[in-house]
Amino acid sequence: MTSVEPVAAVGEVLMDPGQDLTRRFRALFTLKNLGGAEAIEWISKAFTDESALLKHELAYCLGQMQDRLAIPTLTAVLKDTLQEPMVRHEAGEALGAIGDPVVLDLLKEYSEDPVIEVAETCQLAVRRLEWLQTGGEKQLEDGSTDKNPYCSVDPAPPAVKKSVSELRSSLLDETLPLFERYRAMFALRNLGNEEAVLALGDGLLCSSALFRHEIGYVLGQMQHPAAVPALRAALERSGENPMVRHEAAEALGSIGKEECLAVLQHYRGDGERVVKESCEVALDMLEYENSEQFQYADGLVRLQG
Repeated sequence: MTSVEPVAAVGEVLMDPGQDLTRRFRALFTLKNLGGAEAIEWISKAFTDESALLKHELAYCLGQMQDRLAIPTLTAVLKDTLQEPMVRHEAGEALGAIGDPVVLDLLKEYSEDPVIEVAETCQLAVRRLEWLQTGGEKQLEDGSTDKNPYCSVDPAPPAVKKSVSELRSSLLDETLPLFERYRAMFALRNLGNEEAVLALGDGLLCSSALFRHEIGYVLGQMQHPAAVPALRAALERSGENPMVRHEAAEALGSIGKEECLAVLQHYRGDGERVVKESCEVALDMLEYENSEQFQYADGLVRLQG
């Protein structure tokens, strides 16, 4: 257990807009790992910040903590139409990650949101909660599907064992429900080999921005160098949705190879704030990946969602 004073000290760093964004992110992940009501309170306070990237990551961390105490804050963020779409989307995903059926009606309501990324996220969260209610988690524990080696709480469970080619077909089939395609995505991630990485890279050209952004996230989790060309192409597409470009940048930082450095340094000056900030954080990740210093907990690559 930690005393209130250290939690508060970390929380003050998170809340301080005068601090470098990278330091504030490390404070956020420290609070996430500490857990408890005090940490949740500090994280919740930071939703007044101007950085959509930071707020999106606040929501992600609250979801990964899986503490019901975060539900009121996440509900308020999802309902706040003045918040950026990527922040509201992450709040909806976080509510699904917590897994409490008390939010089912809320998520069903926002499954019809006019912002497509928010609507699709809430549809996925509804499906996840329904899957939990039918005992899906026990099936995972029984080993009927591939286990998640990354210990993240995902918006969909992995598909049952199939070949990479079968999973790739499901991943890219835009006539299938998004939840089923996400299941293929996470099954490919769990396989972890180069063939699976290349299949996932093909998903970066699918029509849903939410789907493409999640592909970037899982490729960052996998940290496989074979993903670099597809991620770089996504970051370099000037017309690409910023939430996709941001996830591609952070995935490149997570992979941490020397070839990622130049492209991240170039886009550190991007005109899109969330992309610019993502490259700054990704470069910080890359620096720490190659040092003996502080390590980002569970891969700062999610910076998601």
